[in-house]
Amino acid sequence: MNIPFNIVKGKGPVIFDPLGSAADVDKVREFNPEESVPYVGEALTILRREVDNEAAVLGFVGAPFTLASYVVEGGSSKNFTKIKRLAFSQPKVLHSLLQKFATSMANYIQYQADNGAQVVQIFDSWATELSPVDFEEFSLPYLKQIVDSVKQTHPDLPLILYASGSGGLLERLALTGVDVVSLDWTVDMAEGRKRLGHDIAVQGNVDPGVLFGSKEFITNRINDTVRKAGKGKHVLNLGHGIKVGTPEENVAHFFEVAKAIRY
Repeated sequence: MNIPFNIVKGKGPVIFDPLGSAADVDKVREFNPEESVPYVGEALTILRREVDNEAAVLGFVGAPFTLASYVVEGGSSKNFTKIKRLAFSQPKVLHSLLQKFATSMANYIQYQADNGAQVVQIFDSWATELSPVDFEEFSLPYLKQIVDSVKQTHPDLPLILYASGSGGLLERLALTGVDVVSLDWTVDMAEGRKRLGHDIAVQGNVDPGVLFGSKEFITNRINDTVRKAGKGKHVLNLGHGIKVGTPEENVAHFFEVAKAIRY
């Protein structure tokens, strides 16, 4: 997209020239996955062939506001002052950037689906840095646009939306039109289910830290989460990624317990 960056160990993405003006945004190109990341399509095709239908092959993309946060802040951020300065002082510039990301990510999801992804998860990791009213302006419309665009070409492709720390935005996440809202562990599963309603599926939401506990403790937490989610429309998962140092045998136990659950 004409935004040079690198992935630095311990830091994550580092943007060489952070964006901050209309001129910067004008230089951003829409993403063409066939040209830029053909290996993603190849990898998905190989995976799908090897996995067959023994498991689902998942794709993933970043959401427009989260991608914009990285390229404006220059990488990860604690306070998000640069993206908020842009949002509140030059909203047209930010909207222009968000539109490019929305179009690009819709294309990217379609590309992944065409190459073997059976489900795609959209990560809006930093959207929860926005107040609800700002989420409605700078994130929600672009997520809806992505979902609407993908559903026109791939109506049966399930889409999952995950935003960490999203307790204050749950009902708004459902308005995007995604099939599944993934909850982090800070939301009680029963309360999350109640707030979202039973028409939408939920994913999650065992605290990744639970995997440092005893096998009995892990089993109890899994069963508690499944019980609170109720029957059907629940993808059991952690409420965030696995932590560094997590005992591998406890990860294996998580899967063993999960696969043995019968309603």
